[in-house]
Amino acid sequence: MTRHTLLVRAVLSLALLTIPVMINAADAQSIAQLVKSSYPTLTTGALASARLAELPTGTILRSGQIKITQKDLDTEIGKAPQALRPQLKRNLFFVLENKATQMLLGYEAADWAKQNKAAGSGQDDQIKSYLSSLTNGLSVSDDESKAFFDKNRDMVGEATFDQVKDQLKDYLLNQKRQDAVSAHIAATGERYGIDVNRTWAAKQYSAAVDNPLDKARMSGKPTMVDLGADGCRPCDMMTPILESLKTDYKGKVNVLFVHVRKEQILAARYGVQSIPVQVFFDKDGKEVFRHVGFFPKDQITAKLAEIGVK
Repeated sequence: MTRHTLLVRAVLSLALLTIPVMINAADAQSIAQLVKSSYPTLTTGALASARLAELPTGTILRSGQIKITQKDLDTEIGKAPQALRPQLKRNLFFVLENKATQMLLGYEAADWAKQNKAAGSGQDDQIKSYLSSLTNGLSVSDDESKAFFDKNRDMVGEATFDQVKDQLKDYLLNQKRQDAVSAHIAATGERYGIDVNRTWAAKQYSAAVDNPLDKARMSGKPTMVDLGADGCRPCDMMTPILESLKTDYKGKVNVLFVHVRKEQILAARYGVQSIPVQVFFDKDGKEVFRHVGFFPKDQITAKLAEIGVK
């Protein structure tokens, strides 16, 4: 079972400047238009619930006295591997979101560390411990492992359930933990008052969606995208299925493949943490279903039928 974690830590290094201002989520939504309502395909992360606002020249994000500028983003891109910089420059909103996430999680982690007498740790360690604390009560039952095994038998070859049960439990528990952390991060904008420069966001949206995946989901047709990589056994098993689907659904459904190692930022934008993953969008570009692992053709066909594709 192949897993490919797409955490781009090179852009997560902004120091905490000041304590952010916490607000009521309902008040935030009533004050101004939100990123997620204006640009629903841009992010489902920490800035999805940020407010679009007119900010002083040069200021891209503001939360309380916290401020992020274009110069800050350029500095962060300069710290990333050379090969990754062109992707980051096309996805500046992604860079901004990671910086803001690091700042706000840094504040929460510092408060948690103080309460739990772990204040001596560095910020990265505090954040890791804090996020881990959010998932302490999670577990995976034998029934859950067996259900996953039954649906993904091709991923484990000739192995029996008893032979892979422990590995499956570890895998599924990791998935649960990742989902819990992602949900917590996604709600960041609901816990804090965050303003993003309206004009800057509009420009970055145009740049961010200039890729095959976003163009497909905004084409007015349903879309099924498989995100994977060469050398991943279940990913390679998906290749002939995708080619067959392209023929069967020509003109009806956009079927495409995204190589996550070549498009790391795009994959990160879509929250890909394990591969392969198949994401289904309706004709309006809204995500309606997501599956991790090998996905047989008959099950894909059934899922497409559920969203109205014959």
